[in-house]
Amino acid sequence: MSTAIDRSKMEELKEIVVEVLEIEDDELTDTSLFIDDHEADSLRAIEILARIEKKYKVDIPQSELPKMVNLQEVYNVVAQYADWQD
Repeated sequence: MSTAIDRSKMEELKEIVVEVLEIEDDELTDTSLFIDDHEADSLRAIEILARIEKKYKVDIPQSELPKMVNLQEVYNVVAQYADWQD
């Protein structure tokens, strides 16, 4: 699925991720891997998912977590469930 990126939504997602991962904003790129590059664990992944669900009032199945390996993929998954249009 190819999604046109809404940079403001991407920035909102980035804020959530850097807060949960306890890293600096400039450490996270759209494609840096949460586990390999930022030492995230499964509990942090669940926390990211929970905060996104609360902020955007969407339900995203935990089965989507394996896809959510970086900011770009988080955006793609959230866009699908939040019905963000191009």
